[in-house]
Amino acid sequence: MIYFLQGLTMGAAYVAPIGMQNLFVINTALTQKKGRAYITALIVIFFDVTLALGCFYGVGLIMGQSPMIEKAVLLIGGIIVMVIGAQLVRAKGGMKNDTDVNVSILKAVSIACVVTWFNPQALIDGTMMLGAFRATLPPDGEVKFITGVATASVCWFLCITTIISLFSAKFNDKALRAINVVCGVVILAYGVKLLVNFVQLSI
Repeated sequence: MIYFLQGLTMGAAYVAPIGMQNLFVINTALTQKKGRAYITALIVIFFDVTLALGCFYGVGLIMGQSPMIEKAVLLIGGIIVMVIGAQLVRAKGGMKNDTDVNVSILKAVSIACVVTWFNPQALIDGTMMLGAFRATLPPDGEVKFITGVATASVCWFLCITTIISLFSAKFNDKALRAINVVCGVVILAYGVKLLVNFVQLSI
């Protein structure tokens, strides 16, 4: 259960900060009917979960074959994760976005794919955060952890769609700022954990 909860908190901290995926879902929920908003959320969830699986098992598998690569990814990943966390705590992101949400379902699929799989920052962040974290898990904890990450994605996008649809008038930049600060602190803590694991392996 502990590994599932670790994946859940890591996944929530990773997916919640405002980025292209979230802006697409948020703007759709603000401007479209609920049915369309939920369809968009499910599409984004699919691509987000597949990206998480790719980052976790792809890089994690490579790390498992080489102790040197494992140490390098833990060190670099820990530093990058802490930088991401610090940037989120200091960020002043808002809800401004130029993405057109009044599109067909097919177009929505393509947009969701682009903002997820063709977003270099998402690929780098996901690789370093999830790939590096896999090195800290025992074999029996891997599935539980990534299940927690996937669950966080499902819960976040469905919840944010529901909340914004119901309370769109009260959802503002201040609320997004609070989300970023909380997630930044959580990510900073995981960055410290990765660096601690690096030190332990190096001793």
